[in-house]
Formats: sequence, structure tokens, C-alpha cells
Amino acid sequence: MSVSKHGLSIGLQRTNTKLYLYLKAIGTLTHQDYQTITPMIENALKEINEPKIKALIDCSELKGWEFQAAWDDLKLGLKHGNEFDKVAIITNKTWIEVGVKVSSWFISGQIKTFEKEDDAIEWLSK
Repeated sequence: MSVSKHGLSIGLQRTNTKLYLYLKAIGTLTHQDYQTITPMIENALKEINEPKIKALIDCSELKGWEFQAAWDDLKLGLKHGNEFDKVAIITNKTWIEVGVKVSSWFISGQIKTFEKEDDAIEWLSK
């Protein structure tokens, strides 16, 4: 029997000159994942003193969301969408790229997908 990993991890990462929010999504996200991570995301957002937040979201291992988790994600985006300057998403999946286009309706800053983390960090640093 294989174990199915899923969840979100969060952190603050720093390049030479910039601080950004880092999220990694793995597997199929559940409502429980969001119940656990939402307070952590909100605390991390409070730690960033920049007027607008830069974020790097690694979706390279994301398989999808349960329905309630997708709703949780939308609510989180609606609540904090105007706080972002740039959001770089690492993915090679077309369905995530389509989702990014929809997400751009709720995020006031720029949002862009990348296949390589280095390219995403370079874009965030500009």
C-alpha cells in the first residue's frame, strides 16, 4: 500500500535583497490542510513589512483540491488578494496555468507561471 502525501508548507525566504512568502503544495489538498495552514499564512503575511507582498508558490507536486479545499483557497485569495505585488507559481501543468488566469481576477498584483524556480525568483527580484 502506498502512502498518499498531501498538504501545504509555508515559509519566508530571502534572496540577496528581497523577502518573499514561500508556499509548497503537495498532492490533493483537503479542507483540513487549509484549516491547519490558514492561520500560519495569515501570521506569515503579518511578518512581511513591505507594502506589497511577493510570493513564490511551488505547485510542481500539486495534484488538485477537494471541493471544500478549493473553496477555502478562493476565500483566502479574496481576503488577501490586494496585498500581493507579484506571485510566481512553479508548475508545468496546463490546468494550473488556467487556474492562474482565473486567480488573476482576485489578485491585484502580477501573477505568472514558471517551470523553473530560478526563473521565478529572478522575476520576483525585479
